[in-house]
Amino acid sequence: MIFLLFVLSIVIQLVAIWAIFFFNLNRVAGSVITIAVAILTAFILTPWALLLGIPLIALSIIILFKPLRFNLITQPAYKTLANSMPSISTTEQEALEAGTSWWEKELFMGAPDWSQFEKYPYPTLSPEEQSFIDNEVEVLCSMLDEWEIHHQLKDLPPEVWQFIKDKGFLGLIIPKSFGGKEFSSFAQSRIMSKIASRSLTAAVSCMVPNSLGPGELLMHYGTDAQKQQYLPGLVKGEEIPCFGLTSPEAGSDAGAIPDSGVVCYGEYEGAQVLGLRMNFSKRWITLAPIATVVGLAFKLYDPEGLLGDKTKTEYGITCALIPANHAGVKIGARHYPGSPFMNGTVEGEDVFIPIDWIIGGQENAGKGWRMLMECLGVGRGISLPALATAAGEMSYLTVGAFARIRQQFNISVGKFEGVQEASSEIASDAYMLEAFRYLVTCGLNQGGTPAVMTAMAKYYATETMRKVVNHGMDIAGGRAIQLGPRNFLALTYQAIPIAITVEGANILTRSLMIFGQGSMRCHPYLFEELQLLQSDDKANAVQKFDDLLFKHLAYTFNRGARSFAYGWTGGSSDAPQSADQFTASYYKTINRFSANFSLVSDMALGLLAGDLKRKEMLSGRLADIHAHLFIATAILKFYEAGQKTEAEQLHAKLALQKAFLNIQEAFWGLFDNFPAKLPAAFVKWICFPLGRVISKPDDELKQQVAELMMEEHPFREQLKRHVYYSTEPNDVTGRLEHTFQMLRTIEPLWDKFKKAESKGKFTGLTFEENIAQAIKEGFISESEAQQLLQYNAIRFDSMLTDVFDEKLNKDLPLLNPHQIV
Repeated sequence: MIFLLFVLSIVIQLVAIWAIFFFNLNRVAGSVITIAVAILTAFILTPWALLLGIPLIALSIIILFKPLRFNLITQPAYKTLANSMPSISTTEQEALEAGTSWWEKELFMGAPDWSQFEKYPYPTLSPEEQSFIDNEVEVLCSMLDEWEIHHQLKDLPPEVWQFIKDKGFLGLIIPKSFGGKEFSSFAQSRIMSKIASRSLTAAVSCMVPNSLGPGELLMHYGTDAQKQQYLPGLVKGEEIPCFGLTSPEAGSDAGAIPDSGVVCYGEYEGAQVLGLRMNFSKRWITLAPIATVVGLAFKLYDPEGLLGDKTKTEYGITCALIPANHAGVKIGARHYPGSPFMNGTVEGEDVFIPIDWIIGGQENAGKGWRMLMECLGVGRGISLPALATAAGEMSYLTVGAFARIRQQFNISVGKFEGVQEASSEIASDAYMLEAFRYLVTCGLNQGGTPAVMTAMAKYYATETMRKVVNHGMDIAGGRAIQLGPRNFLALTYQAIPIAITVEGANILTRSLMIFGQGSMRCHPYLFEELQLLQSDDKANAVQKFDDLLFKHLAYTFNRGARSFAYGWTGGSSDAPQSADQFTASYYKTINRFSANFSLVSDMALGLLAGDLKRKEMLSGRLADIHAHLFIATAILKFYEAGQKTEAEQLHAKLALQKAFLNIQEAFWGLFDNFPAKLPAAFVKWICFPLGRVISKPDDELKQQVAELMMEEHPFREQLKRHVYYSTEPNDVTGRLEHTFQMLRTIEPLWDKFKKAESKGKFTGLTFEENIAQAIKEGFISESEAQQLLQYNAIRFDSMLTDVFDEKLNKDLPLLNPHQIV
């Protein structure tokens, strides 16, 4: 009996502790309740309750009284953490501090505010933006032949360049006061993805001036004189910009650039002026060969103290604008990055520029890295995700059409389960990419520079593009391998490494930046704690650290209490008011995983501290969890904003199941590989007391989604509106779509005839002979015969791949043995 009372008392005390943390009671209330419960259980049930009660009472007293708390907990914790923190370079510090946060912060903190999520205005196009897409973008796409650009011209045709300049494609982000379009982030994304659906070369040529480049930097940091000098010309295409950041010794580690600018006096326009003596060698710079104005990132040095601070000689990364025809600047040489968009080198030796060519003037000396991080953070969320979304859209449309048209054993290849496994991935990923684009641009439209969100967008969109296109290549096989003007997929396949590498290499982005920046920008206490740990004023810092530390501990234990409860209940039922029977359970799962993520993040940060910087695989898994939480909410938002058809629901269901599975497996991988095994095992039990809770998507769901990819429905129509998708019979994509649409109208007749043919009903040696026999025997009518002959002719044509002369210089006419009626 005594033992049972003892067990009961321990359970009551633990439940009380759990409730204190779950309901997030303040320090005083929590301590008083803990003491009261410990005393009452000992008095009412059994004195043995004090075995746990006495430590709880002692800890509560320490927490209540600051002198005890400060000496026994705060000071030792401060010293230990301060000593374990690795040195952080100025560049790293600026990168971690750069940007703002948005919805990703709510997911990081473990208790998403769904009422706020519901209020976010979903992005739409203004009449002006829609008109630009329907007219200027449509015309531009009609002018583009990517095969000709890629393999013959090695550049955009002159008339295309002129059209791009004349119609303002290079000034989409520039304010109207300077003649620009001042379009929203969503409009920019839609424009770029539509162009990319037709030509990667044209898309990249338009992306760069509207992403990280002189225009973006000038708008945010330039002096009024610099804005007036350059922005109107950039809008009209009179100025072509490029930005030189990377160099042979610095790619992803752009902070290590060796390029320098030394403050000195020199001659400019006949006068001695304060300026910079520049030496630089830049590589892989898009638009450099044709640029008229060059943005440069370099390290600024002032050994003589000419800027006014005699104690400071190294200012760090700085950005300047230099006319391409300035004495000593060398441009024009081209790289060939697997695609013929303009990309090349920018070099200069002992180039003197006036000090006021620094973007923002002299006062911005040394502030370049933050400028770059914040501007890159915006463009990174638009340009490459738009390219990836276009690849997803076009793969869905073309591969879906191909899978229905192409037959083996008189069955569409899209009906084979092995193919369906791949095509269902394309379909669900295309849906995810579209949803992702909408939520990311929704955040960008709110203003700010959410660097973590855009890093997620860049990495997970382009990695998804890689998977989608690879699956498409597998399904289309030889039709997608053989290059030529008929190929609808291979040039996109060739572009994958470009998307993966530029604007932040993907390996670095996932393994370092997303969680590294995310913990600084999204954690409610970590950034301030880090500043206090690095403060030179230790006495004052430790006093502030005391309050912050216990707020942080309360936050962590609250997420732990939530995780434990959600591990048994499946999550909180909190959700937007718009949630319905289909979406409610998914919101519940997000609530659970968000709380788990918050707890696990604190475990990693607390136990590994500075070592987490080197545990890149663990950091990558934390990035996976955070990003797929964001992706899951994007899918739900997209579904709720759509028509909620059965087709959309099936796409959303598969995409959500994949996102949740990725989250779960990232958790599992982190727990299994965490260096501190016992804490990891304990937290794993708290988060997953019943083991894995997410199963792989079942085969039936995959088959349903794969079938939809070969059908017409509102989501497919939406994708067609978002890309340039011709239905002209002689167009690279129109050839497939024209055939697909015709097949939809005659498929029952076609299946009837092909089934009879396969059973040996006809004795002809050719399709045409069998048609003639079928008419004669009354199996089909004359009009049906004409439909079958016409469809067979265009079907055969749609499957043909290009042929060339032996030097591969000239494509040759193709022979179609089937008469086209």
